[in-house]
Amino acid sequence: MIALLVYGIVAYVGIPQLQRMQVRRQLDPKTSEYLTKTGTGMPGDPLNIALVGSEADVVKALLAAGWKPATALGFASSVRIAVDTVIDRPDPDAPVSSLYLYGRKEDLAFEKPVGKSPRERHHVRFWKSPETKFERPLWMGSATHDIGVELSHTTGQVTHHIAPRVDEERDLLLSDLESARQALDIDWVAGYQPVLQGRNGGGDPWHTDGRLPIITLVP
Repeated sequence: MIALLVYGIVAYVGIPQLQRMQVRRQLDPKTSEYLTKTGTGMPGDPLNIALVGSEADVVKALLAAGWKPATALGFASSVRIAVDTVIDRPDPDAPVSSLYLYGRKEDLAFEKPVGKSPRERHHVRFWKSPETKFERPLWMGSATHDIGVELSHTTGQVTHHIAPRVDEERDLLLSDLESARQALDIDWVAGYQPVLQGRNGGGDPWHTDGRLPIITLVP
């Protein structure tokens, strides 16, 4: 019991506080607008997809493509996903941890289950950008593939780990939207990401070709 208490204090209080201090000293302005951030300000997952349309358009398109809205993160949903992971019970709308962009956590989150356990899933977070495109809202997204639940490499907290090939997740979501006939137009931005590899807040490596598809949704 004492060991568990010490672990909780170190992993969920001590190390995050040290990370906040480290981030203030080492923040890289060149990559800050292209990467999400954790609650402590550490670099998170890279941005790799963008949608153009209203919030209703985004929800309609993702549902049509077979992706389900993720449940809001909270105590009850966190306990549920923990239990479902242990007993390999499906949890198609399991919560995702919060990442931050524009100074706030994601506005929308969706997932696509893989198998019967929430250990593995496809998921994407979206933030409404202050910019617009074609006079319609622009949503910046980060799509990744959760491949297991283990301890974070950086904090020791229980977390999902992602597959390093984030381009494959971007391309999967794009393919699903096209198959569902929700993509009106696709504009590829070459060289969007100035850095092509890195590690997220959990210490997981990622790499990308740096391209960003901007998908105009069917209204």
